[in-house]
Amino acid sequence: MGMFDAINISSSALTAQKTRIDVISKNIANASTTRATNGMPYRRKMVVFRESRDNSFEGYLNSISSKFNGSGVEIDYIAEDESPFKLKYEPGHPDADENGYVMMPNVDVVVEMVDLIDAQRAYEANITAINTTKSMMMNALEIGRR
Repeated sequence: MGMFDAINISSSALTAQKTRIDVISKNIANASTTRATNGMPYRRKMVVFRESRDNSFEGYLNSISSKFNGSGVEIDYIAEDESPFKLKYEPGHPDADENGYVMMPNVDVVVEMVDLIDAQRAYEANITAINTTKSMMMNALEIGRR
């Protein structure tokens, strides 16, 4: 494991969590959108992460000598939540059916807020990991000066 690998891994997590925060924000913003571009209500989106692998020859040699072969995290894809839409009785709504029910997005704002807090905490934890790594590197340089 190289000297800057810890910083690179944490920075990849920062990028992934930033994307997750953006997707959650989009979900919250569209929690009341009854007609998206496809004519249906907005469908909740979720970010799916996967481990980044070091596929270089050096990464292969490192994986033989140790169990660590990861090089961070990356976004695999952004999935749509297939749970059913909510029905809300609003007979005067322009998107209401003949019975007065409107299909609402499958976004639960409380769940999105919990996910947002989780993503923010993960983001903060990776910033702390970067700062700690940086501090350890500076202390190692100080040892060499004495």
